[in-house]
Amino acid sequence: MARLMRITLAKRAVSCVAELLDKDAPRTGDAVWSALPQGGDAQHAKYARNEVYTMVPRFGPEIGLENPTVTPIPGDVVYFSFTGGMLDQSFKADQGIDRLPGVIDLAIFYGRNNLLLNGDVGWVPGNVYASVVDGLDRMAQACHDVWRSGSVGERLVYERLSEG
Repeated sequence: MARLMRITLAKRAVSCVAELLDKDAPRTGDAVWSALPQGGDAQHAKYARNEVYTMVPRFGPEIGLENPTVTPIPGDVVYFSFTGGMLDQSFKADQGIDRLPGVIDLAIFYGRNNLLLNGDVGWVPGNVYASVVDGLDRMAQACHDVWRSGSVGERLVYERLSEG
């Protein structure tokens, strides 16, 4: 049975449904599924183009690369793991956390021509662990509004839709 999750931009009251890619990314899908629900402040990417994401505290051991990409397509739901460095320090400060072994970036890509290349660190591959199967058009409009109108007060929330 397919495992489905709902991804929601809470303030905008817009959701889509994503199916976990259990054959392509079983470790990543299991880790995320076990940790749901997850959510946090929504952010729009600066470099990757058509991406909205949230950062959450690490919820399991390091997974490593699985079904990786540096060119996500519309509807890709991607997991990134960051340990140490400025990103980790910034997240800790924002969340008031003293000790954290890293952060997880849960992202949804809503448009074309994405490239996960950061001028400071180079390529930033992520694990594609789910794909949007319903509501991408509505979510894409809402994500674009995050870009145009801002993310202040917006939360990106991931939750189980089926018990799979």
